[in-house]
Amino acid sequence: MMENGSTAGSLVLIALGAILVWAVQYQIAGIDIKVIGVILLIVGVIGLLLSVLFWASFAPFRSNRDQVIVQHEEPRRP
Repeated sequence: MMENGSTAGSLVLIALGAILVWAVQYQIAGIDIKVIGVILLIVGVIGLLLSVLFWASFAPFRSNRDQVIVQHEEPRRP
């Protein structure tokens, strides 16, 4: 998967897929352009979901239930 720009890359795949599915009327012998468009749409949506889930793991509102807080006491003087 792309390291940088995975969200943008996913949106480009979604846009290309949508164009191939709904806007292109051209036909090539042996190749179904609409199927290629649907595949690009699916791959783009999966990539976008993975990208959003990845970035959500860094969100500041994420719960920190696994965080352990240790407080050290000052040593007592005799």
